[in-house]
Amino acid sequence: QVQLVESGGGLVQAGGSLRLYCVASGSIFSIKRMCWYRQAPGKQRELVAEVTSTGSTNYADSVKGRFTISRDNAKNTVYLQINSLKPEDTAVYYCNADVTYYSGPHYSLLANVYWGQGTQVTVSS
Repeated sequence: QVQLVESGGGLVQAGGSLRLYCVASGSIFSIKRMCWYRQAPGKQRELVAEVTSTGSTNYADSVKGRFTISRDNAKNTVYLQINSLKPEDTAVYYCNADVTYYSGPHYSLLANVYWGQGTQVTVSS
């Protein structure tokens, strides 16, 4: 009933910038926390940045000052602006959202955490 679709990844040189997008679609009532995670080859998935429904943000120490998370609640979209890219930022970036959605013939409200399929960011040195 709910899907998250990321886009905006690609190959970029060190020092460059990218803007990642994640759009949530489906029978959405509201979205609380929206996050970006990343997973590099051979490493665990890690939280990069998060934003609440009221706009409060939090970042991993490794990306503070370079990454900016934002959201457009009307569009059910979360963005990640990535500047001053480093080779160590190379990873698959995943969108994550805490979604309340309508379900069933009586439009019951249910909640679940959803993941997107990921978008690859590759930074060359």
